[in-house]
Amino acid sequence: MVRRFRPREIASTPTVTVVIPCYNYGHYLPEVVSGVLEQPGVEVDVIIVDDASPDGSGEVARDLAASDPRVRLIAHSTNKGHIATYNDGLGQATGKYVVLLSADDLLTPGSLSRSVALLESRPDVSFVYGYTHDFEAETPEPRQTTTSWSVWSGDEWIGRLCRRGHNVITNPEVVMRTEVFARIGGYDPSLPHAADLYMWLAAAGCGNVGRVNGADQAFYRVHGANMHLTDYAGLMTDLRERRAVYDRFLTTEVARHSQRARWRRSSSRTLAREAVRLGCNSYDGHGPSEEYSLEDYARFAVETWSGIERTMLWRAYLRRVNGPVPSWRRSSALAVWRVRNALRWRRWRRFGT
Repeated sequence: MVRRFRPREIASTPTVTVVIPCYNYGHYLPEVVSGVLEQPGVEVDVIIVDDASPDGSGEVARDLAASDPRVRLIAHSTNKGHIATYNDGLGQATGKYVVLLSADDLLTPGSLSRSVALLESRPDVSFVYGYTHDFEAETPEPRQTTTSWSVWSGDEWIGRLCRRGHNVITNPEVVMRTEVFARIGGYDPSLPHAADLYMWLAAAGCGNVGRVNGADQAFYRVHGANMHLTDYAGLMTDLRERRAVYDRFLTTEVARHSQRARWRRSSSRTLAREAVRLGCNSYDGHGPSEEYSLEDYARFAVETWSGIERTMLWRAYLRRVNGPVPSWRRSSALAVWRVRNALRWRRWRRFGT
């Protein structure tokens, strides 16, 4: 069960290392670095890792490092990719706590002190997250009042993510104990699309999980060059990569206890059902056009959880395979899908899972 606590003021000035990976985002660096250095209540240092950007990002980062002793630069001579860039910076973190903040995202004022207050109060918590506000052009006015803290046991939080079937964390809002990151061993390069989901599951296996409620903890910039929209776009790719994460995690030492079988059933069932829904929506003309057919989604679903063939969703798939589906049925299926997603979003916004 999740437990809620009244927020407490931070009683110390802990150290936090913020790692900022950068590739061709030099024009964002001054704003993001300034937002980090101005965080109150913590002693912060910044590590910018430029992955051989051809747009002059390295020069911008070098100037920022020269202007403030709290900022330093790791400059790759050749492009190593995002996972290696993350790990190079995080591996040199010296703070008690560590944050991975993409160069195009931002922390809200007071974000670090709100998260660190929870971590300082609860030594059993491995990492803390919160709500991240999406934006495109102008950053919205952030909410800065913490209404409560939520703390789950690691096992409970893992179980919730297995039932949900996908990530509930954007990324810039996470503050993790540096010793927990070191214990995990960094981001896994064999999971380039969903390495962050694996990181959160593994960290939950090392301790409990906390969330700051009420306040906006970070801003996630939405633009056409977001990695999830370019390098690893595609619904089927996302399904396969999430399945790979759960398969990998559920074979680790962390997950080898009595709940592992239940977690595997939950994640497999959720992913299979999602695949059939996506396939039916795409077939009905409500999803993005891509190269995968309704049968491709159904095949993925059966491979993931054979029990899908005994569900009402499977019957919906068979109706589409065996003949034209009336427009009223397609419309009602879309309506159910939208209501379901809206309810899930509201739950996630309020409770974090």
